[in-house]
Amino acid sequence: MGGGGSALRVCADHRGGINWLSLSPDGQRLLTGSEDGTARLWSTADGQCCALLQGHESYVTFCQLEDEAAFTCSADCTIRKWDVLTGQCLQVFRGHTSIVNRILVANNQLFSSSYDRTARAWSVDKGQVAREFRGHRNCVLTLAYSAPQDLPGAPCAEEAVARGLLVTGSTDGTAKVWQVASGCCHQTLRGHTGAVLCLVLATPGHTAFTGSTDATVRAWDILSGQQLRVFQEHQGSVICLELVNRHVYSGSADRTVKCWLADTGERVRTFAAHRHSVSALKYHAGTLFTGSGDARARAFDAQSGALRRVFRGHAFIINCIQVHGQVLYTASHDGALRLWDVRGLPRAPPPRPAAPKRSLSRLFSNKVGCAAAAPLQPA
Repeated sequence: MGGGGSALRVCADHRGGINWLSLSPDGQRLLTGSEDGTARLWSTADGQCCALLQGHESYVTFCQLEDEAAFTCSADCTIRKWDVLTGQCLQVFRGHTSIVNRILVANNQLFSSSYDRTARAWSVDKGQVAREFRGHRNCVLTLAYSAPQDLPGAPCAEEAVARGLLVTGSTDGTAKVWQVASGCCHQTLRGHTGAVLCLVLATPGHTAFTGSTDATVRAWDILSGQQLRVFQEHQGSVICLELVNRHVYSGSADRTVKCWLADTGERVRTFAAHRHSVSALKYHAGTLFTGSGDARARAFDAQSGALRRVFRGHAFIINCIQVHGQVLYTASHDGALRLWDVRGLPRAPPPRPAAPKRSLSRLFSNKVGCAAAAPLQPA
């Protein structure tokens, strides 16, 4: 099973590895951040580069694309905001004293995490630090934000969640829950015996899922700090997580992806076929797409676990993947962005009516959501 997929287009404009790939909420643009110190904007309509974002003095670690602005962070300790139409830098956010690992835009606030052991909240408009979150004993890696309206049934914590909660994961082995309004630590989530590499929140609700180098996934109540359950069948570090329809998908250095029932911790499926660590995950329309250190992307039937297609062409690890309509986008440390035709893969049943549209950045874990679109024709 799983014949090779052919690339619709190979975009090799970057002169260094691509560390991250972000899709705008309206699905019209992609943003890549690279080791070459630049970011590039791409059109999903034709796969063409439409803007080069230059200004960082070191490699770009992460990026996030909104409909009207692009955001990048870098090893130069800064964050930049860009105009998506002109490519002009609109704002430089200065304050971190070491590499900025991740950024997250939500509710007109920008959150960031850094090797300097802090997370910060910034005013998107003014570029100024609004809050510093200090308490981790080592690098802060991953971020997630839960807005007040996503925290139902918490009257006792009404004041604490007035401006939402920020959750951070660190190489110190803990995750922390912060009150955005005050900057105070609300809870420290202790239980992992290794670095927390990835994090996803169930929204609406107040459950966080964390993945660690200790080979476990753990579920937490972020209001009480209680550890709810431990998912422990992986034999290597848990590198990436995806939460879909009350199922948790975990990609690991043990070369597998496991699917768990979020509410019970029961493992219901294992996806195996990778020849190296699983480095990226994306669920889309009944298909689970994976990226791996073996330089290949794969498409699995999410229900049966069957391998449906293998996408060959990259030379190094695939760091990030996105799906838009019937096109798969893969970004690799080889510096290439590749576009693949995913027509013919199994389709999931039509989803329930969607809630009112909102920025996908609010659902951030270690991936950004995608939207439907017409297929891109081969070049």
